[in-house]
Amino acid sequence: MTSGTIVDFKNISVFQKNNLVLVNVNFKINKGEFVYLIGKTGSGKSSLLKTMYAELPAIEGDANIVGYNLRKIKRKEIPFLRRKLGIIFQDFQLLEDRDVHKNLEFVLKSTGWTDRNKIDERIQKVLEQVGLIAKGFKLPHQLSGGEQQRVAIARSLLNEPEIILADEPTGNLDPETSNGIMRLLQNISENGQAVLMATHNYNLIHKFPHRIIKCEEGTITSSSYEID
Repeated sequence: MTSGTIVDFKNISVFQKNNLVLVNVNFKINKGEFVYLIGKTGSGKSSLLKTMYAELPAIEGDANIVGYNLRKIKRKEIPFLRRKLGIIFQDFQLLEDRDVHKNLEFVLKSTGWTDRNKIDERIQKVLEQVGLIAKGFKLPHQLSGGEQQRVAIARSLLNEPEIILADEPTGNLDPETSNGIMRLLQNISENGQAVLMATHNYNLIHKFPHRIIKCEEGTITSSSYEID
C-alpha cells in the first residue's frame, strides 16, 4: 500500500459460506477519508465489511487493511487487526446488564488494558468525544437510541483505530438524531481516522456528501461523489 492508503483491495472475491457475493472488488481508502458504501439489501455491503474485519475470508486478488494482508492473516492475528478497526453496528450491541462505563471497560480489559487509571482516562476521553461525559453511570435501556449509538461509537474509538467500519449506523434512528451521528462521524474523520459507512439513507448522502462506493450486480460498480 502507498503512504496514506489504509485499505487497498484489488480483484477480491467475497464469499458468504459457499456463495459468491462479490467479485472483482477494487477500491482504496486513505487515512482520514470518509466514504459511503451503498447498494440494495443483499448486494454485499455487510459481507464486504465482514471481509474487512476478517469474519469472512478474502478470496483471490490482494486485500490489505491497516497493515494486514487479509489473504495471509493467521487466526491468532485477527484480534490485533480488529484493535486497529472500529466496528459500529445498526443495533448497537451493548451489554444490557452493565452501565456505559462498564461496557467500555469490558472492551479495554478484553484487549489487554490493565492499568485502572489509564482505563478510566480513556473511557472519559471517548465519552467526551461523543458528547456523553455525564452518562457513564446509565444502563443502555436508560438511554435514547441516539445515545446508545454514541456509546457504540465511543466503544469503537477506544483503541484509537485507523478506520471506523459503520454498518447502517443510523438505520434505527430518526432524521434529527441521524444528523447528529453523521456530524460526529465526520468529526472523527476530520481528526484523521477514516470512516467507511454502509447506508441506505440517500438523504444523508446528499446532506453530507463524500465519496461513494457502490455494490451492484455482484461487484463494485462505481467509486464517485455522485449517486446514480
